[in-house]
Amino acid sequence: MVRVTLRRLQRYFSPYWPIAIASIVAHSLFEIIDLLVPYATGQILNVLSGQPLDGIAQRTIAFTGQILNQSPSRPLALGTLMGVIFIIAVLRSPLQPWISTWFYWGIPLKARSDRHSDAIAKILTLPLEFYDTHNPGRIASRIARGLENHTWTYPEIMGQLIPKLLRVSGIFAIMLVIDWRVAAPFALSFIVALWLSLTKLRKIIRHEKQIDHYRENTDSFTSELITNIKTVKAFATEQREYERQQQRLKREAFAFVHRVHYGYTVLTSQLRGIIQSASFGILAITVWAAATGQISLGHFVTLMTIANMGYAELEPISLIAEVTARRYSSIERFHEFMETPVGLDRDTIAIATPATSTATTLSTSPSYAFNGEIRFNNVSFGYDPDRLILQNFNLVIKPRETLALVGRSGSGKSTLIKLLFRYFDPTSGTIEIDGQDIRTLNTAAYRRRLAIVHQEVDVFNGTVLDNLRYGNPKTSSADVARACAIARVDEFLETLPQGDRTVVGERGLRLSGGQRQRLGIARALLVNPDVLVFDEATSSLDSESEQAIQRAMHEILGTRTTIAIAHRLSTIREADRIVVLDQGRIAEIGDHASLLKQGGVYSRLYRLQEQGELY
Repeated sequence: MVRVTLRRLQRYFSPYWPIAIASIVAHSLFEIIDLLVPYATGQILNVLSGQPLDGIAQRTIAFTGQILNQSPSRPLALGTLMGVIFIIAVLRSPLQPWISTWFYWGIPLKARSDRHSDAIAKILTLPLEFYDTHNPGRIASRIARGLENHTWTYPEIMGQLIPKLLRVSGIFAIMLVIDWRVAAPFALSFIVALWLSLTKLRKIIRHEKQIDHYRENTDSFTSELITNIKTVKAFATEQREYERQQQRLKREAFAFVHRVHYGYTVLTSQLRGIIQSASFGILAITVWAAATGQISLGHFVTLMTIANMGYAELEPISLIAEVTARRYSSIERFHEFMETPVGLDRDTIAIATPATSTATTLSTSPSYAFNGEIRFNNVSFGYDPDRLILQNFNLVIKPRETLALVGRSGSGKSTLIKLLFRYFDPTSGTIEIDGQDIRTLNTAAYRRRLAIVHQEVDVFNGTVLDNLRYGNPKTSSADVARACAIARVDEFLETLPQGDRTVVGERGLRLSGGQRQRLGIARALLVNPDVLVFDEATSSLDSESEQAIQRAMHEILGTRTTIAIAHRLSTIREADRIVVLDQGRIAEIGDHASLLKQGGVYSRLYRLQEQGELY
């Protein structure tokens, strides 16, 4: 699983790997070169105390003397060693922020923007059934937390963890050159500490995944509370919802404190015990070596200094590993979301991925114009393959015909529309438009020639004009005016404080249900569709709003192929044909008058509605 996530991380940052590797190498070299400061300091101490210099220092001083044409001397030795410290400590200091801070934050910030764009594309291209089982708050939380943790983790791993590990390797190499008896326990203590950290962190990661799941649930229910706040207040269930959310928060806090935080505390305690024991052991070895004359005073200072520098890195390394472990679950879940198959909607938007250098853009998608003849040929479909909603369904809708679909809930009316819009493909059979199988057409270009007005019209938080032009941003003001007149939008525009420039609020809450419906009809007309669908567009409206919608629909009849799903049968009396569905099959078909004369299902439903009953 860890290897899978590492591959995912590699793909996440793949466009930036060349500059990332260059910056890591440069930063690591700086970290290793920095170790020359305690070495030079130790050699200065040897010069001052009159002890001999080691071979490396002698050769460096001799080389400097050749360049300056001076014979080896104490001032030359001190000047050379001070020069090494000056170059490493002073001249390097203004360069390192550009190697470290600039790249280690620049790369993840750019990658965040790229991957956020990919996440938006993923949201737009996932099939509708994904949203039937995934809460919007849960999805938004997963994306936001994944991107955030990716962004914060990169500087810590690439900018700190890897350079620090290489720095520790450099410390071990210097110790090995000076005295292997010090290097061996140093390396052993580091190996034990890192092994302990990795072992404990694997166990903690499992708890972190559980907590991440709890957090997503909490965020999901918080989102639902905000969305359904009117219902909560209407039923006075604030206290109950508060207590339910409190239970979720307590469960999350218990897991975090008693499993994760406790695990980190135990690990920190064990690591500090290892560090202090190993540090004391190295002190004892170096004191004994210096006291017996096996190493010089300068080497004693160098060994103790770099040993302390090495052990000083162990706690930050462990902390980075802990923080990474805490973020691991959300990073993994973000990648799981990004790897969700996009299904039928994959060609509705251009998605640039690291693996593809080019992508088909929407501007290059084909454009279609249909007469509007629709054929359902032996179509069968079920959301569950073992329970078919439609079975061998056959129907031909003529160009510019107005056809109404009627039937009980679950009879297959809305399913037919979903298949027509290619939200799903039939289990068997084909759907054709003007003789072309819709599965052979570009999905985005095909859907642009269709429009639908739902029972609940989705309205974005913008102006009325923004919403009218949503499907066709380039439409002219004259076209907007005509569509508003047909849909009776102009009747309420003058009542709005700023006319069509009025901001309608989240989900169009500043508009009534009838106003949103009329706006939806005008918006559909402005894309000039070849096929227009009304999906129970008047079922939840009052009588006055329903009459306004009916007048709008009446002006559209005959101008394009129109399909109307209706519960209120009074709204479809003028349809050319009415198809009555029953359990996924056509029970009756004809116009309003002929179906009433048949005395069948339609006639019975119509009489029930005339008597004021619902079906």
